[in-house]
Amino acid sequence: MAQSVLEKINTLISANMHAMVDGALQANSVKIMDEYVRQAGKNLDNLEDATVTVGGSVKTLKRKYEEITAAAEKLDRDIDTLLTNGKRELASAAQADLNTKQQLAQEYYEQWQSQQVEYQKMLDARLKLEAKLVMIREEREQLVALLELAEAKAATTKTIRSLNDLAGVGDDDIRKIGDAIRARLDREDASLENSSARLQGQIDEVLQKDTIDDQLEERKKRLGLGASGSTTG
Repeated sequence: MAQSVLEKINTLISANMHAMVDGALQANSVKIMDEYVRQAGKNLDNLEDATVTVGGSVKTLKRKYEEITAAAEKLDRDIDTLLTNGKRELASAAQADLNTKQQLAQEYYEQWQSQQVEYQKMLDARLKLEAKLVMIREEREQLVALLELAEAKAATTKTIRSLNDLAGVGDDDIRKIGDAIRARLDREDASLENSSARLQGQIDEVLQKDTIDDQLEERKKRLGLGASGSTTG
């Protein structure tokens, strides 16, 4: 199981981020990155469990190797003592036991070293995947901002186009309204000018009449006519 999890982790670690980002941009969605994060998180949990298991196995194998090695070393010293005391048969049996223990110790050592290598690979893989996850999450946030910016830009462009279209369609209406306003102002100006002309004419007429009356009064004075305007009885 540990090897299977490690293979999946390595596949995730080797995933091409550029291709992932390009795919997200083409799809206009970060779902591909969300799926990566989901898969990575799931496999990290599995890796954590496997790492604990393998780590425990490493400690167990190391302990057994150290225990049997210590036992073999003691047995080795005992054999020397037996031979010194002339107890060859016991020494022979102890030697056979020592050979078994040394072989078993070698097996434990090899298993321990193999599991240690596997354990270290798993620790390294976890660190690498965690680092890549941080990077992916950061890229995702930037990508979300980029997609939102692109969407806003597209909306703005669409709005501008709509406004341009609206401006194009409404130009004639605006000109018509403007022309109508100007025409109304022209009519009001013309009406005002006409009224002013009539008023001026009336004023001029009144002024002209007053002038004539003044001239006639002057004549009456020269002729010695009365204020009533009659000189005959």
